[in-house]
Amino acid sequence: MQFDNQTVLKLTTIGAATMAVSVVLSGCGGGGGEPAEAKNVKPAYLGAVATASYDGTADDLLTAGLGKTGLGGVAPAPADPLNPTPTELRRIAIYNNYRAILDISAAGGYGTLYGPNVDAKGVVTTSEGKIAGSEYIAYSDDSTGKQNVTMMVQVPGTFSLANPCIVTGTSSGSRGIYGAIGSSGEWGLKNGCAVVYTDKGTGNGLHDLQNDTVSVQNGVRTDATAAGKNSIFTAALTALERTGFLAMWPNRFAVKHAHSQQNSEKDWGKYTLQSVEVAYYVLNEKYGALARDGVSRLKTLTPANTIVIASSVSNGAGAALAAAELDTQGLISGVAVAEPQIQLVPDARLSVTRGATTLTGTGKSLYDYSTLANLLQPCAALVSPATNMFNTVATPTSTPAALAIATNRCTALAANGLVTGATTAAQAASAMAALVAAGWATESNDLQASHYSFATLPVALTYANAYGRFSVQDNLCGYSFAATGAATTPTPNAPVPASAALLATSFGTGNGVPPTVGINIVNNLSNGGPLLDATSFSAGGVQDYNVAGALCLRELAIGSSANALRVQQGIREVLRTANLQGKPAIIVHGRDDTLVPVNFTSRPYFGLNRIVEGSRSRLSYIEVANAQHFDAFLGFPGYSARLVPLHRYFIQAMDLMYANLKSGAALPASQVVRTVPRGLTGTAVNPITPANVPPIQASPAAADQITFSNNVVTVAN
Repeated sequence: MQFDNQTVLKLTTIGAATMAVSVVLSGCGGGGGEPAEAKNVKPAYLGAVATASYDGTADDLLTAGLGKTGLGGVAPAPADPLNPTPTELRRIAIYNNYRAILDISAAGGYGTLYGPNVDAKGVVTTSEGKIAGSEYIAYSDDSTGKQNVTMMVQVPGTFSLANPCIVTGTSSGSRGIYGAIGSSGEWGLKNGCAVVYTDKGTGNGLHDLQNDTVSVQNGVRTDATAAGKNSIFTAALTALERTGFLAMWPNRFAVKHAHSQQNSEKDWGKYTLQSVEVAYYVLNEKYGALARDGVSRLKTLTPANTIVIASSVSNGAGAALAAAELDTQGLISGVAVAEPQIQLVPDARLSVTRGATTLTGTGKSLYDYSTLANLLQPCAALVSPATNMFNTVATPTSTPAALAIATNRCTALAANGLVTGATTAAQAASAMAALVAAGWATESNDLQASHYSFATLPVALTYANAYGRFSVQDNLCGYSFAATGAATTPTPNAPVPASAALLATSFGTGNGVPPTVGINIVNNLSNGGPLLDATSFSAGGVQDYNVAGALCLRELAIGSSANALRVQQGIREVLRTANLQGKPAIIVHGRDDTLVPVNFTSRPYFGLNRIVEGSRSRLSYIEVANAQHFDAFLGFPGYSARLVPLHRYFIQAMDLMYANLKSGAALPASQVVRTVPRGLTGTAVNPITPANVPPIQASPAAADQITFSNNVVTVAN
């Protein structure tokens, strides 16, 4: 028998505000059974789902009850520092993760250009910006408990079945499940979309090996054996192995991103796609029409009637692009991301030109450029130690002692043939020139010192372990993770027991990569015994920021040792194709990005996308002058006067993508946006205004265009 079915969607009001969609199927004559129903089925990889509802007053989805004022104020603390509740940990996590990626200062734009009180249309209101709704959390796993990728769906009370939309919020960096709350999370919730988050398998998993404690899904610390498969991360060690390791290296930590031995980055796209499937499952359980059995729900919301924007920033942005590349089911409607950490398959056909500089190929891998920076940045900082941005904070040139250590790094680099020059000044100039020649923009020169202090080694070390699937027992390149004694203690800078109070709240305060919550990077091979890496001693008792460790990490990128081959294999597993399958997409990226430079990532991604998709390409690339990777750094000395928040352009990209998917509005042409630094009045940084951050142009002037022709990306100078 042949059926001629017609699907009619009827919106049926339930209660005062909730809507459900009923699906009416009309069959044909001739007898036979009823048409099959598409029932909503829980994904096989999804574990138990924990659900909570928030009233938008005492607690909410976006601010955990803190509101705009609370997010900009003093950090929340638990009533009992050693025994925080899951509610307290959630509030602490939202507070810290929101602030981690945004400039939270009023003069920098918080509360005027962005923030909970700025509505979806960009209008500044007097509201605290709290958003009521429901939250659903579960693990994605293969039943072993070794993956335990956290998935979370937030459904605001303003979600509309008449205009259903989903936004992804894959965590940036190695952050936990609330890592994207201030970026795609806030945009999605304000616009009435369900937001689906995932920690992508990195997460904020700390295993205290000394005390054998871990965090479970709600953040509470507990005994690793008691946690079992519910642990965010437990190192793969037997009791005997753990005891033997601690006999040699007491007070050490295993960290999920570094030591899970999963190389989760290869699956970031898969996990982001899974998160979209989880969102559909949750939404259809909540809003789907009842099946004929009166119990099951139907797949009422589908890609055919729902807008899905893959989004996020940094690592989360790279995951969104990877998901779009892998999407064969049409789950993703479009992509809008900022500063993506993305690594590409090599293709020598491509070149990128800006002014007189041309680079050939598809950029460098994250591990390649991170280990190069880790070697050269301390020496390069000496090019201008008096004026180098961030000089007033803990950088390689901020104190006389640090200046001397950086000088020793230059000497060590010269001895290894990595820089030239007979004087420290010449060696520093050589180091800076090498960074520029490798692909860093000259606009990044003054940022190199601060990035070394806060980000470079943690990234290089974490990814070395991850790509090579090394165990915590390996102490790769002589490094480990531990709390270290304060300078005034009997054991200054040496490994010590970690603070119980800091660990208790680590779910909310940690960033997933040491240094974090008092856990630091230790040089096990320091002359005289293990010490905090930055203060450790090389052979002969010289302090040079552990050049031996830096050289070891670099060898893993370019060498041929057994460990290097392991790392290089892991890198090959994470390379992306730039084939977005014709999906509309917008990438915004700061020209001054020093952590994830545009020459290694977004510029070649734009070009390779044009090569592989040709006329099907719908990718717009927006490069923002005077913007860099960490908007949170804009609150620090030196940054605020010269740099603008990239987040302003992330919001615009999301607005533009939604308009394109909703009404067919054209995406902007690829371009450079010429922002205006805030500058100083006397010694005070001027407050930001819209004039500092002009909008993305639908049709940019010729002098601002980014173009592609004959396999060449040409970037306006």
